[in-house]
Parts: sequence; structure tokens; C-alpha cells
Amino acid sequence: MFHPRLVREDLPEGKGWAVEFVKLSTHNGTHMDATWHFHSTTDSGTTPAPSIDEAPLDRFFRPGVKRDFSHLPHGHVVTAAEVEAELARICYELESLDIVLVQSGAVYGTEGFTDQGVGLGAAATLWLTERGVEVVGTDAWSRDAPFSHTARRWAESRDPSIIWEGRKAGRIRPYYQIEKLANLASLPPPGFMVSCFPVKIERASAGWIRAVAILEE
Repeated sequence: MFHPRLVREDLPEGKGWAVEFVKLSTHNGTHMDATWHFHSTTDSGTTPAPSIDEAPLDRFFRPGVKRDFSHLPHGHVVTAAEVEAELARICYELESLDIVLVQSGAVYGTEGFTDQGVGLGAAATLWLTERGVEVVGTDAWSRDAPFSHTARRWAESRDPSIIWEGRKAGRIRPYYQIEKLANLASLPPPGFMVSCFPVKIERASAGWIRAVAILEE
């Protein structure tokens, strides 16, 4: 189409170029969820929730702090008190716009990955956003407790508030979340920068990212 008279013999060694076409969900692989993924509004219903193309890029290159909850049982819902206790353990005081990463106990590539790890509950999420945190991340399949564990709890209680409770806290205060991170065990608790810029996709609920931790010398 671009070179109508071009034949194979005109090319160096008769070789052309490589190209790929990709069709996949915006939630495949390591990605950033926008608040639009959680709920249609935020700020307790007063503001339309932002999609991923509306994300403010200055939020995605910030100091990071890792919280290690990998010792807790799979399916555990982390509370605000547990978040506060973990920060006290590592002697770290959160700053506004810190990027908070959760080592959940999930190990990507292992059998049953989608059932592994802990989740952040609504109270823990609101505790963080109240202190100015706008980006959180996890190495698990989901930032909420794995769905299989939540389904069992829901079957016992029939309480709809436990479904996606961490995510749904975004309808009160907006935030962005990263899922399916890797190698969090190799990071120190604080002492690194996080780069996690999402791909802009118009009106999308998520965008893929290449998450990079930059350690201080």
C-alpha cells in the first residue's frame, strides 16, 4: 500500500519488518485501575469518577512505601489498625501522595494465584486516602481480598458491603490502584521512587503500566 512497486528483492536480504496486533482487556497484566472502574461517581456522589485518560500524571512518579502483609492468611481483609501498625513497625509516617504498595502473599505464576493474597478493606483504604494517598498497588490478582474467599464470607452473611469493599471506597474519595505487581519482596519498606504511568485509553476503566521502582543510592 505504501510502496506499490516494492518487491521482496528490493529489501535488505529480502526481509521486511515485524508488526503485531493485540486484543486484550485493559485489566490484563500489570495495570492501573481508575476510579471509574469502581463506581460511576466519587466524592460521595458529587463528582463523576475519572477514567484512566483523565488521570493526573504527577501522581504516578512519587516516593513509594511497601507494607508487608504476606504473613497473614490468604483472603484476610486488612484493617485500618493493621495498616497503621505496619507503618509504625517500619517507623514510617505517610506523606501526602506517597504510593503505597502491598506485599500480599500472592505469587504470580503459581497455581491458584487468583485465590492468593490479602486485600485492603474499606476502612484501610479510607484511612490511606484521608492522609492524601491517591495511588495504591498490590502484587495480588486483585486489591480486594480474593473473590473466592469473599464469596464464602458473603454466602454466610449475605452482606453486600463486603463485595469489592476496598475498591468501592473510591466512591467516597477517589484513588487509583495497581494490580499484579511483581518482585515487591525485593524492595525495602521505604527508600524508593515508583514510576507507574498508565497508558491513556479514552474513557477506559484501566490502562496498562510498566511499573518501575527506583531505589535510592
